[in-house]
Amino acid sequence: MKKEFRLEHLGFCGILSLLSYAAMVFISPIAYPGYDWLSMAVSDLSAVGAPSADLADRLNALFGPCGLVSIMAVCVAVSCQDCKLFKIGIGLFAAMEWITNIGYKMFPLVANESMSSFQNVMHIVVTILVVLLSIASLICIIIGARIDGLSFISNWALICFLMMFIGVLGTGIAPKNLFGLFERLSTFSVVIFNCILGVYLLRGDLNNRG
Repeated sequence: MKKEFRLEHLGFCGILSLLSYAAMVFISPIAYPGYDWLSMAVSDLSAVGAPSADLADRLNALFGPCGLVSIMAVCVAVSCQDCKLFKIGIGLFAAMEWITNIGYKMFPLVANESMSSFQNVMHIVVTILVVLLSIASLICIIIGARIDGLSFISNWALICFLMMFIGVLGTGIAPKNLFGLFERLSTFSVVIFNCILGVYLLRGDLNNRG
């Protein structure tokens, strides 16, 4: 008997998004001689002019589209929840995903240009917007999900928020030779949380009232 397609099935896209991003982060360095993941940013792998840019783009092909499909399905699924703060948090997280996908494609890092060039400055501006929206969304979700009785989502949001906080703090105060390590904590926090939302969407837990 043929199974009927349901909105929840789109949660699988969140898993694909994480797998695609992880493949880019862990496999692309093989095409970048001398790349040091402890000190260099993830964006260096896909920067214009980087030797690993082509491989990184191929491996990362599912990250953006699948992530957006998953989070937009989550937005629809949580519309039945009572807490407005929770729905605002999910909406802000979705906005962050859109800015991530559009902003970084419009303003990719340019490896052979100064960080003060227009392209690279705009890349940094996009990064700041993504971080601020991520922090705001996770705080709203932590509180709102708890109010709605979705403690499992609240707990995961808290874990990912702490990952991001440590990552942002570390990139600012840690030695430069550890920049890449802390940056990965920050970037993986949102990708992992998007995957977690996708998993709970698949389970049908997001469209049930707490």
